[in-house]
Amino acid sequence: MGADRVFAYGAAAGLLGDLLLGDPRRGHPVAAFGRAAAAVERVLWQDDRGRGAVHTAVCVGGAVALGGLAARAVRRSPTASVTLTGVATWAVVGGTSLAREARAVGRALESGDVEAARERLPHLCGRDPQALDADGIARAVVESVAENTSDAVVGALVWGAVAGVPGLVGFRAVNTLDAMVGHKSPRYRRYGWASARLDDVAGWPGARLTAVLAALSGPDPRGAVRAWRADAARHPSPNAGPVEASFAGALGVRLGGTLSYGGRVEHRPVLNSGGRPVAVADIERAVRLSRRVGWLALAAGAAARRVLKGRAT
Repeated sequence: MGADRVFAYGAAAGLLGDLLLGDPRRGHPVAAFGRAAAAVERVLWQDDRGRGAVHTAVCVGGAVALGGLAARAVRRSPTASVTLTGVATWAVVGGTSLAREARAVGRALESGDVEAARERLPHLCGRDPQALDADGIARAVVESVAENTSDAVVGALVWGAVAGVPGLVGFRAVNTLDAMVGHKSPRYRRYGWASARLDDVAGWPGARLTAVLAALSGPDPRGAVRAWRADAARHPSPNAGPVEASFAGALGVRLGGTLSYGGRVEHRPVLNSGGRPVAVADIERAVRLSRRVGWLALAAGAAARRVLKGRAT
């Protein structure tokens, strides 16, 4: 069995596993990576970019190496290779957890329980929930669904299509490390610089594919393209910008504006300024669009791998 079929069958099984099972409550491989990365940080940390770069290289390089060794160990068995790819895909994608947390906040808002929605929001994103009213919470959820469709699903599938199991686990390692040390706090402004920049590079293709697929499969393709072209470059994140703008245009809503992270206020540009304010019902619409984008990304990755194999032969 060729590598293209191994990826297609394995990644499809992994996405189905995520859909049916979600993330494990205990013993998640990503959590284990986080503990290992934290242990490396305790040894290496200094307020220094060089030390941070070593941290990034050790953690990401170690994850890629382990993925490569595992893939090499089963390469002679198509069944084992598909199984390994499926398990790796299930471990690194998080579409079901993303949908579950978004819908939980949505249900709280629908029932009028804003305090419950505020309590649940930190499970989904890093916004300061006390600074948000019901409309602000709904907007934060839609933005998080959009961004995490790229970070938690599409980006991993892109790198899985490119490099198999090492690509899957390597992308998740980069993304997790960025969440741990890539933010601009006093402790990590210098130490986390390398992780943040590597995440920008690794996330670039997945973010663009997510934006394209959101435009193709959303309710308003022209609106998605228009918002992407007009507003994406104004976003402070080179990868979140295209994704959030495309989702905003596809759903016909306005995203962006003033945000608060742990007491730090950011004034971001409005995305799709001609759209309407986000309503609670848009959370479910965003989740459904995210699901469609994830499965289309799998199809695109499998097709691309098939084409590359054909050219190689």
